[in-house]
Amino acid sequence: MAKRNIVITGGAGFIGSHVVRLFVNKYPEYNIINLDKLTYAGNLANLKDVEDKPNYKFVKMDICDFEAFYQLMQDEQIDGIIHLAAESHVDRSIKDPFTFARTNVMGTLSLLQAAKLYWESLPEGYDGKRFYHISTDEVYGALTMNHPEGIEPPFKTVASSEGHKAYGDDFFYETTKYNPHSPYSAAKASSDHFVRAYHDTYGMPTIVTNCSNNYGPYQFPEKLIPLFINNIRNRKPLPVYGKGENVRDWLYVEDHARAIDLIFHEGKIAETYNIGGFNEWKNIDLIKVMIKTVDRILGNPEGHSLDLITYVTDRLGHDARYAIDSTKLQKELGWEPSLQFEEGIEKTVRWYLDNQEWMDNITSGDYEKYYEEMYKGR
Repeated sequence: MAKRNIVITGGAGFIGSHVVRLFVNKYPEYNIINLDKLTYAGNLANLKDVEDKPNYKFVKMDICDFEAFYQLMQDEQIDGIIHLAAESHVDRSIKDPFTFARTNVMGTLSLLQAAKLYWESLPEGYDGKRFYHISTDEVYGALTMNHPEGIEPPFKTVASSEGHKAYGDDFFYETTKYNPHSPYSAAKASSDHFVRAYHDTYGMPTIVTNCSNNYGPYQFPEKLIPLFINNIRNRKPLPVYGKGENVRDWLYVEDHARAIDLIFHEGKIAETYNIGGFNEWKNIDLIKVMIKTVDRILGNPEGHSLDLITYVTDRLGHDARYAIDSTKLQKELGWEPSLQFEEGIEKTVRWYLDNQEWMDNITSGDYEKYYEEMYKGR
């Protein structure tokens, strides 16, 4: 395989760290540059196992810094960008929409313009280049829940040993009209449009993917699954929005990383691919599965932690249901989830319980010192 120089933005974050690890280990002939601003959700300890690899480099940078990124493009002769850096927590976007617009919209535009100027300056132009933008299913809005008893989805599933059930007969497709409802999803929708506009206007080789909720190791514990695993371990309340009936489609993060790898190398330019886990779960049902799993692993009696469930006021603009149809990705590129959902949850719970030091460093803030110590004097 030919040598490539690839920037992965947001590589110290949850999904980004899994993508960086996969590319560094799978493609030793590539130069992989992890570009991250190291905001609160960026944690270089996520990548301790690859930090000394010869084909890995970390660069601390704000994606909104156009001049710095343009210089990096030239210095490293970048021919591929996998763009994951984003503010991603809906609750934070409701409180601080300006930060989400700045990072997700202007940051993406900064990367696009720098890539455009650099690649257009080369003799070969855009030939062999690729700008891959990772987005979310939340840009599509919300789906109905017109079949609460569940129906069989119109696509192959390997996600659950009991067989997948959907909570409605409509799904998000690549052609679904955008209808974002939160400041986060509105900012991501805008960034998606800019990426497509750079292809349509300038001919830039772009790809966009929209994924469902990710879960797995190294996720910042403000998100539901790691937060609740940690709270169960420490006998803290489990705050559930509304009645817990909102439905989300869950995707194991390593399966997402495999999809990103496949799409980066084999996906068609200017195409959109939806990446879903074929796992629709009501929040309250997912929480009960986590309680059962954590209690079993910790040796607690079954149902021991059910009393921790605490119902709280629902989130503003809380979408009822998300569900992705990944048929296009399955048929065109042959991707499908590798784990049944029960396996993914088991692996996830065991990872967090086995890595309590990682979790404790996050909740205490000690993880932020890792960067300072690791790069002191460099």
